[in-house]
Amino acid sequence: MERTTLEKRAQKPGLGADTVAQAFTETVRGYPERIALRTRGGDVEITWEEYGNRVDRFAHGLRALGLERGDTFALMLTNRPEFHIADTAALSLGATPFSLYQTLTPDQIAYQLTDSGAEIVVTEPAFVERVIAARERAPQVRHVVVTDDDESGSSTFDELLTSEDSAEQIAGSRQAIQPDDLLTLIYTSGTTGPPKGVQLTHRNLMSAVKTFDEVIDFPEGARVVSYLPMAHIAERATGHYLPIVLGHSVTCCPNPREVIAYLPEVRPTWFFAVPRIWEKLKAGIEAMIEAEQDVERKRAFGRALEVALGKVRLEQAGKPVPEDLMTAWEKADEQVLSKTRALLGLDQVEAVYVGAAPTPLAVLEFFHAIGVPVAELWGLSESTGSGAVNLPGKIKLGTVGQVTPGMELKLAEDGEILIRGPQIMKGYRNMDEATATAITSEGWLCTGDIGELDDEGYLRIVDRKKELIITAGGKNISPANLESKLKAHSLIGTACVIGDQRPFLTALMVLDPDIAPVWAGQHGLSGLSLAELSSNPELLEEIQRAVDQVNEQVSNVEGIKKFTVLGEDWLPGGEELTPTMKLKRKPIAEKYESQIEAMYAR
Repeated sequence: MERTTLEKRAQKPGLGADTVAQAFTETVRGYPERIALRTRGGDVEITWEEYGNRVDRFAHGLRALGLERGDTFALMLTNRPEFHIADTAALSLGATPFSLYQTLTPDQIAYQLTDSGAEIVVTEPAFVERVIAARERAPQVRHVVVTDDDESGSSTFDELLTSEDSAEQIAGSRQAIQPDDLLTLIYTSGTTGPPKGVQLTHRNLMSAVKTFDEVIDFPEGARVVSYLPMAHIAERATGHYLPIVLGHSVTCCPNPREVIAYLPEVRPTWFFAVPRIWEKLKAGIEAMIEAEQDVERKRAFGRALEVALGKVRLEQAGKPVPEDLMTAWEKADEQVLSKTRALLGLDQVEAVYVGAAPTPLAVLEFFHAIGVPVAELWGLSESTGSGAVNLPGKIKLGTVGQVTPGMELKLAEDGEILIRGPQIMKGYRNMDEATATAITSEGWLCTGDIGELDDEGYLRIVDRKKELIITAGGKNISPANLESKLKAHSLIGTACVIGDQRPFLTALMVLDPDIAPVWAGQHGLSGLSLAELSSNPELLEEIQRAVDQVNEQVSNVEGIKKFTVLGEDWLPGGEELTPTMKLKRKPIAEKYESQIEAMYAR
């Protein structure tokens, strides 16, 4: 039976709060003995009561450094308990904490520190050199606090943590915070210019969290793994604020590459990942099955997957599942698929989502087949991550779902998606003109995404408005759609489709640095570097087969006529990718001009 709002608030006291700060007070009071923060293996376990005590002490330390209500406060940390303590301490004072991506250069750090006006930065030894260098370009920064002892002469985290004063004083500061006070800044990736500071209020986040709990109805004692950058709205909202309001237990994973290894231990209740994580997980399962020495076990998995895929495709087509297929699926799930979910650590999830970029349909079908119903959702930093979502039990593959409850969504004449609701940002920091362009006088956020709505209100994202390719023949083409299809092949780590004002489409590709060596070993090519593999005839034949498969799914004008495999890796925050792994199309076009022109040479 669905619980009423009053019943939920009785069990989740933070839901009744109007601000994140007040929600923290209620959650600490409601779950004093529950584990709030932990690290892998339980080496560190902090209860909500201890979390509250540490936040109060750290808040006194920050106040002694001069942090006051309305100030901004910067963090450049990996996902570790110290992040949650420092961030929550700052917001407890009415300040506005925000995170810096760990891949930023000193110049980029200085820009965000100056734009935000932050005077205090908390970081760790791995990043302190860049922060100190940035400080020279951002003279308003008065204090740098480092989590561990280092040689920079900065204050240390533990020094602030030993500060003591009246806990009631900090509780009073939390109580004084209002819903429309600024909670955080989320800096955009800056693909089309300088990063913009998205200003989100307590009201924005509380509205988003309450809606999210309405959609999923999390059980008591829910568990999450926090591993994505806290500078991204997805992790900041679901790995930090959501647990504060709902009392979830957070396991901190400082290295995102290791998150898959965390899942069997944590057995998360809720898990969100970008498409590349799901693509790698699928490739890993397939590689494990391929390497299975027991022939019968390998066949059993293949049969089980075939049966489950048949069931999934019928359900997605809205057709009834025959009784004999349902019986076969139940047997396959009991004997094979349930064991696969347990092995992955995804056997206790209430909801699993993917977002931030298009996900290949084959990947979504695969996970639905093994009983992990990965669903796409869509949102922006400017909308507190809200926009559209596939509700559990009502997932339509290939779409990002229906409009988030409590919000409105419509399409402009040119197909741009417009959304409106309580999750829409207060505006861009120091950019009134950009704010006026982004939000209409009627409160509609112009998202810059092009979409399509079906008869049931399910939304499909076509592409970014500014990234559509217009060929020399005048055809509008979505590069993101093609890139997603290419990345369905496990060997292709990233792809960038080229073709604006060109006679045909081409693509630059980089190999997946984890999968390519495995493939090489299976084909007698062990030991070859990515650069050597990129020109290997056998590998190029494999990539050509992947391109041919994509071309069979699209019209002739959308087909990729030539491609180049680059012998390097594109890293988040590098020259080619933003920290959130979006393509920097203009820098890519400039950097690889010779390779691109070679594909168009006669």
